Amino acid sequence: MAHFSTPDAPRFSVEVYQNEYLPEGGHEVNAIITVTSSGGGAAAGGPPIPAPAAAPDVYDGIPATYDGVPGAYDGGSVPGGAAARAAVVIMVDCSGSMDYPPTKMRHAREATAAAIDTVRDGVAFSVVAGTHKSVEVFPGNGQLAIADPLTRAQAKEALRSLSPGGGTAIGTWLLLADLLLGSADATIRHGILLTDGRNEHEEPARLRAVLDACAGRFTCDARGVGTDWEVEEVTGIASALLGTADIVADPAGLSADFTRMMEAAMGKEIADVSLRLWTPKGAEVAYVKQVAPTVEDLTARRVEAGPRAGDYPTGSWGDESRDYHLCVRVPAAEVGQEMLAARISLVQPPPEGVGSPPSPLAQGLVRAVWTADLAVSTAMNPQVAHYTGQAELAQVIQQGMNARKSGDAEQATAKLGRAVQLATASGNEDTAKLLAKVVDVLDVAAGTVRLKAKVAEADEMTLETRSTKTVRVKK
Repeated sequence: MAHFSTPDAPRFSVEVYQNEYLPEGGHEVNAIITVTSSGGGAAAGGPPIPAPAAAPDVYDGIPATYDGVPGAYDGGSVPGGAAARAAVVIMVDCSGSMDYPPTKMRHAREATAAAIDTVRDGVAFSVVAGTHKSVEVFPGNGQLAIADPLTRAQAKEALRSLSPGGGTAIGTWLLLADLLLGSADATIRHGILLTDGRNEHEEPARLRAVLDACAGRFTCDARGVGTDWEVEEVTGIASALLGTADIVADPAGLSADFTRMMEAAMGKEIADVSLRLWTPKGAEVAYVKQVAPTVEDLTARRVEAGPRAGDYPTGSWGDESRDYHLCVRVPAAEVGQEMLAARISLVQPPPEGVGSPPSPLAQGLVRAVWTADLAVSTAMNPQVAHYTGQAELAQVIQQGMNARKSGDAEQATAKLGRAVQLATASGNEDTAKLLAKVVDVLDVAAGTVRLKAKVAEADEMTLETRSTKTVRVKK
């Protein structure tokens, strides 16, 4: 394990858990990488602030245009020319469905007010109303406000104008958030998005293009309120923008959830951190997955970073710890040989205009040693075994729920039965409780279950939305 730090910046550490021993001819190396960040100063100070890249005028052929958003093109800076260390945009669904029931819009206003109250002094922020177009609610004119008691009060007063009406085109909300966040020289750029319905006024390809364009520019938490939205849309937004996704089935729970989300956002201290993997000649990365606190496959997001090295995005960090599963294929070797299978580094891009390469925030090594001792080489590291099971748990839940929707009761029963087995064996009590609302458990150890005849839509959507949440290895 190695760790590095700079004044006022979080201190990162890397721990590697693996069984480094391979049988003769073995070539697959698995390791769990635990990355921990602690000790930063979120309230003040911090590392130099890199300016975000200029927002493009066209996103994969999509013009960056907005109806009813005066001043959205001017790239205005934070009032007074001050540089905020963090910036956040709250996107609130104001489509017509938010009027059913009428209390839903009221709860959304209250939740947004609670989030505004949680914004730390000195943070740049904005509120956007989203329908089939995006409209700035506060402060307007393509700018962000700097949080203080006055601007928070003004923003909450502006929420009175939020009223339901219109369609849903989430890509336009995200595009406006990107322009607003890009107008401030803030190193932490974050969005909070609330929707209650399907993205019916926008082609899926357009939303995907917008997500591709926004990836790496800001992170975003997404929430679905009620049960009329699409799980895949909300989780897809959070996945693409390295945020969290969840369901708030009862609109009355929005304020508490928004407060927690904003508290987490205010706790972020360093942005744009990447997991850099170097592998020796002849070795190749099979996959890289985040496995805690949620399962997220990062393999396809690799960006080349020099000879035999690639960067995998991890987003923004506060005081927290995450686990990653690395699988590397190395050339087979004879008994007694040893090699470095991979070197892991945490890196952050240098400020714009600084030509030096990024310094590692932390480093760790993954080894491979060939042995004739089968007992040693076939033993699975406890952390690797645990997270292999957690990844399978997320997969079989999705497969089981998809089979249930398509009417394949046999496949759904088998997959969800396996999910019950895995959740119970790994101590994932929250997921086990969610499964029990979808199936009747007859034999936990054998994974014998019976599909419930009637399942509340909220219970079904909650299981799907939270299927990727994991528990850590008990030490």
